[in-house]
Amino acid sequence: MAIRCSIEQLGITHAISSPIEHHAVLHTLEDLHHNNKVKLSLVKIDNKGVVDLNHLEELLKSNPRTFVSLMHANNEVGTVLPLVEVGNICAKYDALFHSDTVQTMGHLPHNLGETNVQFINCAAHKFHGPKGVGFIYINSKVKIKPFITGGAQERNMRGGTENLYGIVGLAKALEVSYTHMTEDKEKVQGLKNYMIDQLQKNIPDVQFNGDISDDSLYTVLNVSLPPTPIAEMMLFNLDIRGIAASGGSACSSGSEVGSHVLTALGTNPDRPAVRFSFSRFNTKDEVDYAITQLVELYKM
Repeated sequence: MAIRCSIEQLGITHAISSPIEHHAVLHTLEDLHHNNKVKLSLVKIDNKGVVDLNHLEELLKSNPRTFVSLMHANNEVGTVLPLVEVGNICAKYDALFHSDTVQTMGHLPHNLGETNVQFINCAAHKFHGPKGVGFIYINSKVKIKPFITGGAQERNMRGGTENLYGIVGLAKALEVSYTHMTEDKEKVQGLKNYMIDQLQKNIPDVQFNGDISDDSLYTVLNVSLPPTPIAEMMLFNLDIRGIAASGGSACSSGSEVGSHVLTALGTNPDRPAVRFSFSRFNTKDEVDYAITQLVELYKM
């Protein structure tokens, strides 16, 4: 909605994104680019997925009326974008800024009154709300016509009967997340750091994809494991042991297609990559169990 309505209605001629965005963003922009509705540029990133802000500014300088879409935190490797700084750069060049905040909503604080962003979006299930509901924030200074036409629902911004139960569930889950955000972050960051430490102690040559510092998204850890004969069956073997993990984005679990994020970061394709996710409901015992199972798999 944010991407298509902005580009098709507001005279946008140029879009900037990164090669590690979620496919919901990348595929939409690529479709608009291939249909000659916008020129698409990809900003440079380093091997941890950090956006090159100097290159972003260069692209904005040479392209008037730009739409920028950069995610707040990457869903596969957890690298976080300096949202306020990017918003200020976009404002300097009168660009429209959209940020996919699906991974950070409910986990990191957002102050939209102090952030130059025109659009953000979220999905309730990422902070333990009901699946199938989310929201889009549209800055009051931006006027777009509905992407889905129909009745006067959603302040005339989107036709269709509201999912009342979903809306209430999302609101309550977000309220709970903000109420307990500080202690939840401390607990989950501790679990993530503990798993990093245990992996380094128990699996020689283990590496990590993306940013694993305390500045990264504390709910995601992408592990690059040493090559092994069972690499292709790694996720299957973890699954039958009761460990839910993915080879990249959770949206692609079970897919044989490699992760476009890890490819963009230049990771070694011969090393199996496993993404572990953490929440306030996880425990240290579960981390210990996962480590034990990984060590056993490497003995097979």
